[in-house]
Amino acid sequence: MHKLLMTTILLVSLGGVTAAQNDPKNIPTASCSFQDGKQITVRYNNETSGRDLPSGRLWTPKGQPMLLFTGTPLIAGNTDIPMGAYSMYIVREKDAWTLVVNKNVSAGNKYDKHLDVVRIGMLMAQLSEPQKEFTVFFGHTEPKQCNMRIYYGNSGTWAEFKEK
Repeated sequence: MHKLLMTTILLVSLGGVTAAQNDPKNIPTASCSFQDGKQITVRYNNETSGRDLPSGRLWTPKGQPMLLFTGTPLIAGNTDIPMGAYSMYIVREKDAWTLVVNKNVSAGNKYDKHLDVVRIGMLMAQLSEPQKEFTVFFGHTEPKQCNMRIYYGNSGTWAEFKEK
């Protein structure tokens, strides 16, 4: 009964977030299934303007946060992330990126650092060929681990999400 209630709440939450977005059919998504079939998904906008990410400031592709949907509790950066929907932002420094996971998923609301769930230092590498579009995808690296990868410009970054 508890699982059914939580699944219903998650689906209602996802429906509200999806309705608030512009035409969801045109918004890229990336997802990863854990060994037990539970899934995490990121919905995001491509950033195709070719401009650099601002250094030291919160950034979102096309001015909208990425959305993380998880049907299972996660651990990221040694922090528990309960099942649900979250906004995600990026902070780029010269040699590092930070992924910010935030509780606020209301369309049009301003970022509030007090609603941050976790800030995850992302591992980074230089790509052999620059990427013109902002791209997010997952690599299923272990039965209970999915690594989210972000490619943009000459940078490739990744963060680990583990199923709790």
